[in-house]
Amino acid sequence: MKAYLFIFLSIFLFTSCSDDANPEIQTEADIIKYIADNKLNAKKTSSGLYYVINKQGTGKRPTSSSANVTVSYKGYFLDGKVFDQNPNGYTTDLNRVIRGWTEGIQLFNEGGEGILIVPYDLGYGINGRNPIPGGAVLVFDIKLFTVN
Repeated sequence: MKAYLFIFLSIFLFTSCSDDANPEIQTEADIIKYIADNKLNAKKTSSGLYYVINKQGTGKRPTSSSANVTVSYKGYFLDGKVFDQNPNGYTTDLNRVIRGWTEGIQLFNEGGEGILIVPYDLGYGINGRNPIPGGAVLVFDIKLFTVN
């Protein structure tokens, strides 16, 4: 019986220590290095979101409860690998997106463009969501088209 318990515990410990069970968590140091390497003039909000406003825009500014906000975006990881993009415009409710978008999109007026650098806890968290691995920092090139 002890042999079975030992085998079970060995298998459990081995599989629980695998890379899939323990995602690589990207930290603020990784974000700061990315900003420096890309020579970005980024600012940080109190929540930890980093952003760059390349063009502020002159139209309406959304709020956290804005529905039907249309943006074009390209989402990628710190290594530059693109995981999603919609250059033609994506319409969403700011209450139905990751916290980094809810906060970050509000920094722009219609016609605004910039970059959001979203720490994992304002993105898909420690568990991730396919194709986003847990603990991943996300970078978005954003253009705010309209706020309805």
